[in-house]
Amino acid sequence: MNGGTGRVEIARSRRQLMLVACSGAIGTFASLALPMALGRAIDGNGLALAVGLIAVSIASDLFDSFATTAYAANAAARLRHALIRQILSVSPHRLLGFPTGDLVSRVSGQASEAAQADFSRISLALGVLPPVGSLIVLSIMDWRLGVAFLAGVGGVTLVLRSFSRRAEQASAGYQVAQSGIAARLTEAMTGARTIAAAGTYEAERERVLRPLEELRAQGMRMWQVLARSTAQGAVVGPLVLVVVMAAGGLLLASHDLTPGDLFAAGRYAVIGAGLGALTGVLGGLARARSATSRINAVLQVPPLSYGTLSLPDGPGRLEFDGVSVDGVLRGVTFAVPGGSSAAVVGRSGSGKSVLAFLAARLRDPDGGTVLLDGVPLPSVSEGELRRAVGCAFEKPVLLGGTVSDAIGLGREHVGATRAATAVHAHDFVVRLPHGYDTPLADAPMSGGEAQRLGLARAWDASRLLVLDDATSSLDMVTEMRIGEALLAASRTRLIITHRITTAERADLVVWLDGGTVRAVGSHAALWDEPAYRAVFQ
Repeated sequence: MNGGTGRVEIARSRRQLMLVACSGAIGTFASLALPMALGRAIDGNGLALAVGLIAVSIASDLFDSFATTAYAANAAARLRHALIRQILSVSPHRLLGFPTGDLVSRVSGQASEAAQADFSRISLALGVLPPVGSLIVLSIMDWRLGVAFLAGVGGVTLVLRSFSRRAEQASAGYQVAQSGIAARLTEAMTGARTIAAAGTYEAERERVLRPLEELRAQGMRMWQVLARSTAQGAVVGPLVLVVVMAAGGLLLASHDLTPGDLFAAGRYAVIGAGLGALTGVLGGLARARSATSRINAVLQVPPLSYGTLSLPDGPGRLEFDGVSVDGVLRGVTFAVPGGSSAAVVGRSGSGKSVLAFLAARLRDPDGGTVLLDGVPLPSVSEGELRRAVGCAFEKPVLLGGTVSDAIGLGREHVGATRAATAVHAHDFVVRLPHGYDTPLADAPMSGGEAQRLGLARAWDASRLLVLDDATSSLDMVTEMRIGEALLAASRTRLIITHRITTAERADLVVWLDGGTVRAVGSHAALWDEPAYRAVFQ
């Protein structure tokens, strides 16, 4: 699967898929040949052939049952892996239209349904073969039987066509409502403390379950479509048998058919009537197509691509050259000398966090260029860039099984200890039940402690630290200690802050106002501006 192509391409074993198709075809042809063999047996020969065809049909069914289950499970797993890779490779802002719960729903249930698409198509093709084969055989036996069969099957075909169209519409509506509930539930779980504090449990429960009525309506619609089509098929299907047997009876009376031929004609008529059983296959295909469409909506989002360049030797000079982000930043130009610290200040909505995202290359600007040591960030290879740039956020999300995992993200334990010590997190970590090996679920932490772990996670970056309000929950003493550690760090630091003390300690201040750079200079030089002082009030 390739992200951004807008197509679901499940990584598959073509050989396995072809084996299933071939096995199904062999079983289908055996089933088609069986009525003729049984008819010959009634007329006095062909019993051994009939027994052999029955054995082939059974073997084909057994193989198909095993192979289809195994293939669908593997395809779903591969599709989930590909979806997760796509989601994690996309700039976070591009996924704002996909709530977390909705994405979980697509990756879990809908990926499984989309993985059935190949087999649904194969089953549909194989399901059409028996009626077509029956028509050919009956026409060979007597053209009048073929005409009678075709007249009866025409009604069944109209039923299936109508069912297919309505089933896909109902499936799409059901999946959308299902994802809506998942998205709202995820939001509620994230804000559980807020809901409890506000005492709005009942209102939130109603909000989460509001799409349930739509889910029920779409489910009922799906069942109504299925029930109506099944009822229509139950009426139209037997007509095939009646018409063919009536025509066969007349031909038998005129000695144009043998009793064995009449028996075979009846069996082929039953096969034609069984075309209505494809409603189940069409229903599965409708769900698979709807799920595929919803997965494609995620795959159409272009992932963040990387170049192949390495960074030259340098101190970590960060440059913004005419950078713009639609609706947020306009013509931002400034430079942070390598090894120095720059505090980015401004009122809420001035674009500070977006600037941090650009510096860390968590998104690309719509115009202009961001450079590190003279190299545009999109040209740098992913591994090189992520080793050079570290990010810490106001509300860090701690990942991994243990505290050590949350800091090191796969790096060795020694590195986690060193980074935690640098940002004054070591003292509280060693007090946890199992120190650095404490599971995150058993490590209750304040907001400030979580922020320190977030800082520790970013600490080993070799050239640039991007801190987006990453010390806002720290007490004054701890913030001062960490500030001193940041001052002593040899890397370039871009610090988004609301605190005057942080701006005072920085080598220079970038003052954002309404998405543009109003001024760049030292805190002392800018302090004479009343509008600058008002930023901290």
